[in-house]
Amino acid sequence: MFNASLKQLSTQLSEKKISSVELTEIFLKQLQKLNPSYNAFITVDEAMSLAQAKAADKKIAAGQAQPLTGIPIAQKDIFCTKGLLTTCGSKMLSNFVSPYDAGVIERFNQVGAVNIGKTNMDEFAMGSSNETSFYGPVRNPWDVAAVPGGSSGGSACAVAARMAPAATGTDTGGSIRQPAALCGISGIKPTYGLVSRYGMIAFASSLDQGGPMAKSAEDLALMLNVMVGFDGRDSTSLQRETEDYQHDLAKPLTGLRIGLPKEYFADGMSDDVAVATEAALEKYRQLGAKTVEVSLPNAHLSIPVYYVLAPAEASSNLSRFDGVRYGYRAKSYNDLDDMYRKSRAQGFGAEVKRRILIGTYVLSHGYYDAYYIKAQKIRRLIAQDFIDAYKQCDIIMGPTTPTVAFDLGEKNSDPIQMYLSDIYTSAASLAGLPGMSIPIGFGDKNRPIGLHVIGNYFTEAKMLNVAHQYQLETDWHLRSPQFD
Repeated sequence: MFNASLKQLSTQLSEKKISSVELTEIFLKQLQKLNPSYNAFITVDEAMSLAQAKAADKKIAAGQAQPLTGIPIAQKDIFCTKGLLTTCGSKMLSNFVSPYDAGVIERFNQVGAVNIGKTNMDEFAMGSSNETSFYGPVRNPWDVAAVPGGSSGGSACAVAARMAPAATGTDTGGSIRQPAALCGISGIKPTYGLVSRYGMIAFASSLDQGGPMAKSAEDLALMLNVMVGFDGRDSTSLQRETEDYQHDLAKPLTGLRIGLPKEYFADGMSDDVAVATEAALEKYRQLGAKTVEVSLPNAHLSIPVYYVLAPAEASSNLSRFDGVRYGYRAKSYNDLDDMYRKSRAQGFGAEVKRRILIGTYVLSHGYYDAYYIKAQKIRRLIAQDFIDAYKQCDIIMGPTTPTVAFDLGEKNSDPIQMYLSDIYTSAASLAGLPGMSIPIGFGDKNRPIGLHVIGNYFTEAKMLNVAHQYQLETDWHLRSPQFD
């Protein structure tokens, strides 16, 4: 049951081989057993989950079921959930019970999915290791000494440890793809604007995007079919025709042109990641695809650009919370110091404070043009690089992360090294492109490795096809950690 796909679980429910209540109880027991070791969940309301499961069983009995009706889904604790604690991993929201549902939560409720719990995350999604949460770090189920990645580390861990069949995440600079890679699961960040941000607590509004995390590409397609859709309450939501993200899954890959950015295969990638990536590319060649070298000449600027723009937007977004009444646009270092002292009083963690300071600095008088405006110009160049690359290829591939998961605490004293874990993922976010990670093997200390797949705008169905065809020929996505 724990290794069953969403499609298999849906079939068992529709054929009455198991009820949603029974299925939910199975995963709740798994969660109770394993969560003390991994700390993947912040809030679990068993009564609420079982009530939703009972309602789902009635839908199924009435012939009103949809593919995800009755299936337990873990929700990242960044999505407001009516009547349930929504903390965003922060002390600041440790007693906040949302009076409404986020757009994503609404969509899962509408199809009768079961909310099995809210997953742990880096505070306000600011982190790459899931160590900045007020509720403590999440541990990688493949090796409890390792990080699961961030900020959606709780969701990645929940799926990898089989505490939930699938989960939601959010991605600002790699926060779905990086933890998916480090935990050995599949995850996709859709094109910016496809998934509603209404009720999704903002980090950087021009970058944030919700997306699914699951065992396989086929599962991601089913999740996207629920999550994607126009929401008039979100000013960045895109209005497009409804798409079935399963429709291309079975297409062969003959003639597919895979672009390999030379900048992603230079120094910085560990040997184990390089070997696994090349093996995956060779499998694609065997499936009929061909690889071509492309260039993303401004990709090396994506990390500095990201860490100018994202903190600037974060400092503005956080200022909107009740209780945070001081201004962020400092005009002097004295103002910066005053802001820092006030942020401490509000209970922000160290990483959030660091990013607020960066954001305040780049938005302050005398530095706005030198940093923020310049970063926006480079962002446009990064997007143009992708547009030019897609004239030569259909899809872009490379490693998701430069190394396997690092140890807990290993990079806490060196934020630059921590930020570099997103070196391959941040460019696609800056360009607003869809990106995904799928498992392709194991490296140092038997820790998972992910392949990064970047598509052109609105090509999620093609990306899922590319991933699914690989997963039909390999079993990396079927492997799970060993539990006592």
